[in-house]
Amino acid sequence: MERRPLGPRDVLIEIEFAGICHSDIHVARNEWGGTKYPVVPGHEIVGRVTAIGTDVTKHVVGDRVGVGCFVDSCGECGPCGAGFEQHCVNRVTATYNAVGSDGQVTQGGYSTHIVVTEHFVLKIPGGLDPAAATPLLCAGITLYSPLKRWKAGPGTRVAIIGMGGLGHVGVKIAAALGAEVTVLGHSLAKKEDGLRFGAVDYRATTDQETFRELRGKFDLILNTVSVNLDLDRYLSLLSLQGVLVELGLPENPLSLRAFSLGNNDRAIAGSNVGGIASTQEMLDFCAANGIAAEIELISADRINEAYERVVASDVRYRFVIDAATF
Repeated sequence: MERRPLGPRDVLIEIEFAGICHSDIHVARNEWGGTKYPVVPGHEIVGRVTAIGTDVTKHVVGDRVGVGCFVDSCGECGPCGAGFEQHCVNRVTATYNAVGSDGQVTQGGYSTHIVVTEHFVLKIPGGLDPAAATPLLCAGITLYSPLKRWKAGPGTRVAIIGMGGLGHVGVKIAAALGAEVTVLGHSLAKKEDGLRFGAVDYRATTDQETFRELRGKFDLILNTVSVNLDLDRYLSLLSLQGVLVELGLPENPLSLRAFSLGNNDRAIAGSNVGGIASTQEMLDFCAANGIAAEIELISADRINEAYERVVASDVRYRFVIDAATF
């Protein structure tokens, strides 16, 4: 696999770490359809700048930088102008398994180097451990974006469904924002971790008392799991004009009763990572508040094993590949 030549606005990055996101597994196994083989996954990337194009002004050789879910957009449409490059209406380009402006299929972070347009290269603050910061490029912004959009902070009550690779980062960020955080887990197996990460309560959703005792409590619920839940039950946990945000991507359509929304003027919404400015803001916030992912660092020859363990929920909480082992 070869990278494109360095253009005037490009940055060449020697990759140090690449996170494993569940999306990588879906694409590698063509579970969502549309995989362009051969595919190189990886959209959580941290490394060092080793060369820059003649017009690059934001980065210099030696900088530690990151790359997230997208590596290009048109830069001219309404969403791009508003800082929502991930919603570009013309040609948003995913970090891998997409077709770039040069007509070539993009390849991701499971590699030694990557060439990325300057605007989509993020600065990794010095206060962050580079390996543990890697999952923030996807998991971190996926949770930070809706927490900021719906103004999680002091006086707000936030519930996070699932405390896996996404959820555990969300607990840390929501708590650092000042919200009162409750984790809704399938069981209480991770309760000790949840409370350590900043939650004030941790409930098992298999316990029917959970839904009775927490009815109407939360201003914001973030669903991080990719399974089809009984949304009517979870919507009942929202307070007046509360919002449930779908972050997980289940294979089947969502189903709910209209009455669940009408009661208490509740809403259900979606969220898709965040733009470049928001992602940089998230990285700076995490550095300032000592937030990083809980990781298991692995060598490249353990990727297949890691995939199986992710599917089996056998990781606390994210795998990160040491790119020096490729």
